[in-house]
Amino acid sequence: MKVTTNYEYNFNDSLNRIDEILNTTSTFEELEEIPSSDRLTYDNGFYLNCYAIFIDIRQSSKLPTKYNRPTLAKIYKAFISEITAIFQSYEDCKEINIVGDSVWAVFNSKKKNDVLNVFSAAYTSNSLVRTLNYKMSKKGIEPIEIGIGIAKGRALMIQAGYKGSGIKDIVWMGDVVNKASKMCSKANKIVSENLVITDSVFIDLNGYGNGKDNYQSFFKKINDFYVSDIIRIDLEDWLNKQIKYFFV
Repeated sequence: MKVTTNYEYNFNDSLNRIDEILNTTSTFEELEEIPSSDRLTYDNGFYLNCYAIFIDIRQSSKLPTKYNRPTLAKIYKAFISEITAIFQSYEDCKEINIVGDSVWAVFNSKKKNDVLNVFSAAYTSNSLVRTLNYKMSKKGIEPIEIGIGIAKGRALMIQAGYKGSGIKDIVWMGDVVNKASKMCSKANKIVSENLVITDSVFIDLNGYGNGKDNYQSFFKKINDFYVSDIIRIDLEDWLNKQIKYFFV
């Protein structure tokens, strides 16, 4: 988002913009998949199905009491940069947002196997943070804990900002975003596991994986959601080798 501060505020202009927005007949097209953001204008929007995934740091409010600002900045920058890198590696990831210590994204859900990408992003992130903790421990920094939440549902995609100023952003509204955030808030807090998914995401995982190691088998049900601490094997193999050599 481009941010500028050299405009003098004009109340009459505000009144005109408000009237223009409220009087506009907006069109909200129903789509099967997430479109290019280039198709968005201030007068339209898209209503679509998608997956939303949230990842944030647990008890982050306590970190400033433990570390000075340079160390705190390193923790946040390392966490945010690598979670973002993981999300960006998936073609089905269409939008990434950073809010404080949270990184969240939306993924396509047009095909049934689209669930594999958002699921892979979740367990890759889980292992990545374990690797980050190992790296930080060598610098005398205590490990961080995270929560991960995934939901599937409908979302409204709109462009918002200050028309004519160059300041604009994509805003995602709808139950799926709220649900993913709520699942994330349970992970490693209400439950001990790092990953929490909704029932609809669990259903989509049916049929994937191998034999007894099908993906659904890694989860257990608690109330109306499912929890897991699944990790990525190749990242864990690397980490275990480093730990072994470090402590020899």
